[in-house]
This record gives sequence, C-alpha cells and structure tokens, in this order.
Amino acid sequence: MIASSLKDSSTSDPLVNLLLAKNADPTLTTSTGATALHFAASKSNLDTAKNLLEHKASARVKDKRGQLPLHRAAAVGNVPMIKLLLQNRSPVNASDGDGCTALHHAIAEGHGDAAVVLLKAGAETDKKDSTGALALDLAPDAKVREYITRAAEEEGITL
Repeated sequence: MIASSLKDSSTSDPLVNLLLAKNADPTLTTSTGATALHFAASKSNLDTAKNLLEHKASARVKDKRGQLPLHRAAAVGNVPMIKLLLQNRSPVNASDGDGCTALHHAIAEGHGDAAVVLLKAGAETDKKDSTGALALDLAPDAKVREYITRAAEEEGITL
C-alpha cells in the first residue's frame, strides 16, 4: 500500500484500487507504524484516502511518533483531507509524541486555513507541546498569526 504515498494521484489511485480489489489490507502498518492512510494524507491524495476509508482504513491509528493521518494532513495544509479525516472520527485534539496536536502542525507550517478548520472542529487552543508552546506560539510570522486570530474571531472562536 506504499503506492498511496505517490505524489501523483493519477498513478497512485489506480495502483491502490488494484491492490484493494485484490484484497490488500489497508490497515497494515510499516515498521514505523504508518498506514496507507498516513501516506495518502502526507501526499494530499484525497481520492486515495477516500478509497482507503471506504475499505475500512482507520483515521484513528497513530504511528510510532504518535501521529495520526490528521497530523500529517494538517502539516501539509490540506483542508479537504482534514475535513475527510475529521468526518471519519479522527480525534481533533490528539497529541503526538512531541505533544503537538494537528493544530500545532498546521500553524507551525503557516497553514492558516487548515488551522481555522481545526479550530471550527473544536481544536483546543490551550494545549501545549512538550516544550510548553501553544499552537499559536508556533506561527512562523506575525502575518500568519494575525490571519488565524482574525479568522477565529470571525467564527466566534476565542484564542
């Protein structure tokens, strides 16, 4: 199922479809604990992720770093993937091995739209990572921080 990590979905989707048609198990993990869904989320392969979820992949499996596919989708800022994973019961406030939530990852990478989606889904703004940093503390610059603050305010979310 490593095919789900191919950046080009026109290549990965047919391969994953073939593997699933041959009864490949989308719940298998690599030596790092990652599933095909982790790879699809990392590479923003939305159709592949949908297909995996339809074939009983779980959005609730953590890899050995404690990351869910949601952490990876947030780190690359893929809003449709984040919404899909949340719709499939991914816990929005789960922390990885570094104490980071998906919100920490989205903000640290400067993905304001992804951060707002997570906030609207109930992401907790008072969770600190292992260094004691709040997610908003990780904004790469004032522009990103201001965008998230303003967008949250417009949604009625207090930071």
